[in-house]
Amino acid sequence: MKNCSRRLVSAVVFLSVFCSGVASAAEDQIRVMNPRGIMPAIQQIPMAERPGALDGKTIYIVDTKFANTKPFVNALRDNLAAAYPKTTWIGVDKVGGYMQDDPNLWAEIKAKGHGAIVLLGH
Repeated sequence: MKNCSRRLVSAVVFLSVFCSGVASAAEDQIRVMNPRGIMPAIQQIPMAERPGALDGKTIYIVDTKFANTKPFVNALRDNLAAAYPKTTWIGVDKVGGYMQDDPNLWAEIKAKGHGAIVLLGH
């Protein structure tokens, strides 16, 4: 008798939990939002045209002052000057860090230079 009662109680509990779960699953809905949001359209900017030759051109080598890059910048300028002796290579330091703008430097490069190599570190 005790076993029959336990089975009956277990069956009733199981059915009540099962039926309430089915009913609530059909009634409840969760609205999920994309955490990334809506991405803006990507504006593609074409690369600058390459010059035909570097002879007689002025190229700026811009150091963004990443840690310990000055020896590399100097060596790069010296090696490029040896490989391309008819090209003027100017090494300059950018004001601020990589993420800070330097409008005066960019204006100087546009006015006096024909191109630039901007060093970013790593």
